[in-house]
Amino acid sequence: MNIEFTGKIWFWKGPAPFYFVTVPEEQSRDLHFISGSVTYGWGMIPVTVRLGQTEWTTSLWPKDGGYIVPLKASVRKAEKVAEGDSVTLRLEVVV
Repeated sequence: MNIEFTGKIWFWKGPAPFYFVTVPEEQSRDLHFISGSVTYGWGMIPVTVRLGQTEWTTSLWPKDGGYIVPLKASVRKAEKVAEGDSVTLRLEVVV
């Protein structure tokens, strides 16, 4: 399953601060439909993500009935993006 969407980068100030992009509702529903066959626990879904020229593997985190994509510092630096920027992400989920 391949998904492409555009979203804004936001910062979570929790005990382990991190940057994320929220997967839109429609695509989150599609992911939820297949989650039982791809999750490795806690609702996490392993994916390959592409932002611009940078590709990496990570896991989607479940949040508020949808999913969020964590953005590593190395990715944000390589692609010169920051909190509040709109970015287009391509996700590949192996089903």
